[in-house]
Formats: sequence, structure tokens, C-alpha cells
Amino acid sequence: MQGRTPSAKHWSLWLLGGLFTLFVMLSSLWLSLMLWIQQPLGKIGTMLLIGCWVVFSLVVLGIYFTRHLISRQVDTILYLLVFLISLFAYFSIEARQDRDWNPEVSRLLSSEQQGDQVTLHNIRNFDWQPNGKYVERWESRSFDLNQITGVNIITSYWMGPEIAHTLVSFDFANQKPLTFSIEIRKEKHEEFSAIGGFFRKYELSLVASDEKDIVYTRSHIRNEQVYFFPVNMPKAQAKALFKEYLRQADALAEEPKWYNTLTSNCTTLVFDMVQAVSQEALPSDYRLLVSGYLPNYLYDLKALDQAWNMQTWYQQAHINPRIQQPKQISSKEYSDQIRLGLPASKLY
Repeated sequence: MQGRTPSAKHWSLWLLGGLFTLFVMLSSLWLSLMLWIQQPLGKIGTMLLIGCWVVFSLVVLGIYFTRHLISRQVDTILYLLVFLISLFAYFSIEARQDRDWNPEVSRLLSSEQQGDQVTLHNIRNFDWQPNGKYVERWESRSFDLNQITGVNIITSYWMGPEIAHTLVSFDFANQKPLTFSIEIRKEKHEEFSAIGGFFRKYELSLVASDEKDIVYTRSHIRNEQVYFFPVNMPKAQAKALFKEYLRQADALAEEPKWYNTLTSNCTTLVFDMVQAVSQEALPSDYRLLVSGYLPNYLYDLKALDQAWNMQTWYQQAHINPRIQQPKQISSKEYSDQIRLGLPASKLY
């Protein structure tokens, strides 16, 4: 006697069961990580809460216990209800301005604008020591945006070749360069966690800084590998990009926002700003997420000088080897040295 062929209903139920199992596994993982990062009940209380949730998830899947907690239908509804409540509570967490901030990001950038004449307040220009300590110094500087002579992308590698922090530096004919950096706004004694960046752990911060402060910090204090790439772009776009940074600073001062490791980070937000001021749509690319390869993306767009290939670019753009004793040189000398031997940024 031949066996019966499974019906379409059988396969549909099997598929739904598989999808639900996958949903429970992924949602439980997300919720457990979120609870661990947020720690709403403190470390011990949160560990117990995560343990209870994992046990309940196994009950819902029928993996650990032979019987369900109440019934299969009720357990499923209860799981979905608790998960939805957790999602609502998570997305209700609001970013704040009143935390006990790390001094590096304690002040908010602000500006006064009259056409192309701008004055920036709370520009960071710390004096960094070899042991990582620093002397705080915040400045106000005035800029004529018609005097912008170049734009530079700086990539700082801190976790292998795939991941880099992205900074943007503007050159001026009558003023020292100014560097913008989108960073996490850390609290005192708080350390960065890439996983924490997915779960509303850090607010966003926009820092405007002297190059000898923010670039030297990464290359010679944190021992990151830093590369300097002068880029080519329309002059009007360079001016608009500078103003877009100021607009973002005003928006963050008015309403704080969360950093997100994947969607709202130092590279994706820069791309969004460039896209906002560009006359042509820029192509989306995986290298905007794998930020360590951003220079290769710029090279393919012909934003980098094509006289060198990328291997030569990385060799010539490497900042660390060319700055031997940065503490003994002025801010201007430092900026001159990190540009030494590189093609100048071209604004057209």
C-alpha cells in the first residue's frame, strides 16, 4: 500500500511552524541582548530576567519541557504580547542631553551665520598627553566659506581593515583646517561597544575640532591607523556640506538622537549629508557599511586623484609614520605634515 502524499495544508503548517520557531529564536536573541545592554534591573536582576525569558522561549518552542506552560495557543499569545510590550518600552527610550558626559564630548557645537560668514562656538582643541590625559581647551573661530580651498576624508582604523571611523576636514585659504567628526556621546567612565551601538546605548555627538586634536588623538594616543585622503568635489558642494554640518549640529542641540552602529554612524551620516547637497544621486554601495573600504568607493567615483592606484594611495595617505614627534610642532605644522606629498584637494 502506497503512503499518502503530504497535503498542501500539511506543508503550510510545517512552514508556519518553522517560521515561528525562527522568529522566537531571533526575537529572543534580540531581547536578551537589549536587556543586557540596557540593564533595567541592574546587572544581577537583568541576568535573572534574561534567564527567565530564555526558559519561557524554550517552553514556547516545546524544547525544554514536555508540557507547555499553559497551552500552546496561550503560550504563543503570551510570548507575542510580552515581546510587543518590550518593543514599545525599548522604542520609548528617549535620547537625553543631561547626562554626566565625558569631557571630550561635554559641549555642543553651535554657530552664528550671516550668509557665508560663520562663527563656530565650542570647537575642541585639547592638548593631548602621551598617557591619554589632556588639557581641555574650547574655542570660537570665524570662517568665510568662500575661502574653503579643499575637503579631505580621514579614515581611522580601529578594528581591522573593514571598519574605520570617518572624519571630514575642510581647508581654508585664511584659516587653519577644521575637522568634523560624528561620534558617540560617551558618559564618564563609559566605553564604546559596537553591540551597544545597536541598542540605544549612546547618543550622537557632532564634534568640530582642530586637526592636531582629533586626528592626533586617534593616531598617536589610541594607536589607530589613520589615513588622509584629499578629495575632489564642486566648490558649491563643499560650501553646502559645511553648512549641512552646522544644520546637523543645530538639530542635535534641539533634539538629541541615538547613535546606531549600522544605520546612524560616522560614515552613513556623512554619506547622507553629501547626498543631501549633491546635484547627482550617489550610488549606494556595501562599502558605506563596511566603512574601511570607503576610500575605494571614493576612488571608483573619481573623487580621489586617479594618478595613483589604491595601493599607492594607502601607502602615501598613511599618517602614523610621517608624524614622529607631534607634541613638538604647532597645529599648523601638524596639518602641513599630514598633507605632505599628497595631491591637493581640488574644488571645481
